Amino acid sequence: MPSRRHDLLAVLVPRLRRSRELDSEPAERERVAAWHRTLDRSLPTRAVPGFAQRWDVSVADIGFPSYVLTPRERRVHRTLYYVHGGGYMAPMDAFHVRYATRLADAIGARVVMPDYPLAPEHTWHDSHDALVADVTTWADEPGGVVLAGDSAGGGLALALAVSVRDRGLTPATHLVMHAPWVDLTTSTREETEAADAIDPWLFIGKLRAYAGWWAGTPDDLGRPEVSPALADLTGLPRSLVLYGTRDLLHPGCRLLVRRAREAGWDLTAVEEPDLIHVYGLLPGVPEARRAFDQAVAFVS
Repeated sequence: MPSRRHDLLAVLVPRLRRSRELDSEPAERERVAAWHRTLDRSLPTRAVPGFAQRWDVSVADIGFPSYVLTPRERRVHRTLYYVHGGGYMAPMDAFHVRYATRLADAIGARVVMPDYPLAPEHTWHDSHDALVADVTTWADEPGGVVLAGDSAGGGLALALAVSVRDRGLTPATHLVMHAPWVDLTTSTREETEAADAIDPWLFIGKLRAYAGWWAGTPDDLGRPEVSPALADLTGLPRSLVLYGTRDLLHPGCRLLVRRAREAGWDLTAVEEPDLIHVYGLLPGVPEARRAFDQAVAFVS
């Protein structure tokens, strides 16, 4: 049974984020594009206590910014490459930085967080090759790279792992995905429509619109760079996926688990009944603490 704290945030988070279904795709496109014109794309650190005292920040230009966060008070043994979520149309936020720095502290890593170009102005074509090259650079460093992400970022992390394998490059040592968006074709249509009725945060109309924006064309929706759950899943790094069943994306996560089993891919799945989208990143929630401990134990 979910905790009271979880159920409170299941109500508050959608309200604070003003979550609602779109009116129409053109209106949503214009709304998001207008919002993007007002964004401050600097690294958001307000949710990370003592960030300025504890972390040095540099920025690599890989065609767009890729932030490198190096701890001042401990030695680094590896790299955490964290790909943020947000439906491919929302930027990195402070809770992404908070989670990534906490996980890096726990596993002795620096953090790399790419600020990839967003839809609808951009598609996967505008960042994928640069991200593959960037993550491979860090994978070749001592200790290797742990690849991680949430929601759209979790799906993108998996897509990067597939491309790294296909190109014969150095793979990540581990892959951690929180409620990843891995099937932008929504091939699990009936299950996803049923989940839409109980998810308080995500909406199926927006899911379809954002998928189309990121893919760019209908023909690209099923590509492995866009819908990695539909790719060949053999030969990928050891992986962990965590998701709840009160989440519009959980049917896609279940599809991924089934296909991983068929492919013989070493994927550990944690399915939590009645928990909402990316529960593992929610602040002060017992279920999130459990998910954090599971992720740390997995990559350790």
